[in-house]
Amino acid sequence: MNSHLYLLAMAALQGVTELFPISSLGHSILVPALAHWPIDREADWFLPFVVVLHLGTALALLLYFHRDWTALIGGWLRARGGTGNEQARTLWLLVVGTIPAGILGLLLAHRIRDLFGGFAFAAVALMLNGVLLIAGDRLKNRNASGSLGRLSFGRALFIGAAQALALIPGFSRSGATLVAGLGAGLEYEAAARMSFLLATPIIAAAGVLEVPKLLHAQMPPGMLGTVLIAGLLSGACAWLSTWFLMRWFRGHEIRALRPFGVYCLAFGALALLLGL
Repeated sequence: MNSHLYLLAMAALQGVTELFPISSLGHSILVPALAHWPIDREADWFLPFVVVLHLGTALALLLYFHRDWTALIGGWLRARGGTGNEQARTLWLLVVGTIPAGILGLLLAHRIRDLFGGFAFAAVALMLNGVLLIAGDRLKNRNASGSLGRLSFGRALFIGAAQALALIPGFSRSGATLVAGLGAGLEYEAAARMSFLLATPIIAAAGVLEVPKLLHAQMPPGMLGTVLIAGLLSGACAWLSTWFLMRWFRGHEIRALRPFGVYCLAFGALALLLGL
């Protein structure tokens, strides 16, 4: 199999697992190791490659939720930066929710991944992520409100802080924020919308901060084209994942997270067994 095809396979893996509550970081460690993909993570071009994948995912989220962002920004402008309408208040809730994960990501991301980025730890953490998802279903409130604008700023901060759990390989950003959203009283669909809207600035910022490294990276001949195609593929998979998940959570009143939790438990256990 051509080495460039492995990169495209990794792009598809990233695009799907970034938004499904099953941990993109954990899968990016476990799947290539189990399948023996010949990808050199220490190569000068690898980090820029990951940056492009994240930018593709962020672009997909922006395109899917462009009406939401247009309405939110429009409402904020009409309120002149205040919280005078539901759209403006929701935008401020997203700003508040983005702050804790952004700060913790800048301060701790590399340290946490250096400490806990091993294969066995990622497999165990993925299993714990499965437990979290299954337990999260029990938080679903039958009288939950579907409106993000009704959240308190304290609960938005709590949901946003949950994103920081994804700094640990094996734990999912979307999974943590979905469970936190359910705990804050949101319905599945509203929790998913909050999760994906919160993910957009975090994923985009992570990519933009690394763009200088992308511009100065030494890539082998032909690699740049593969990297750009991989970014588009990652974005396409992310868009399709979002499309599927929003419909999934809209159509399930109870136990919507359980299938993903069972998968994480099974795959984490299998990976741990095969990796011994």
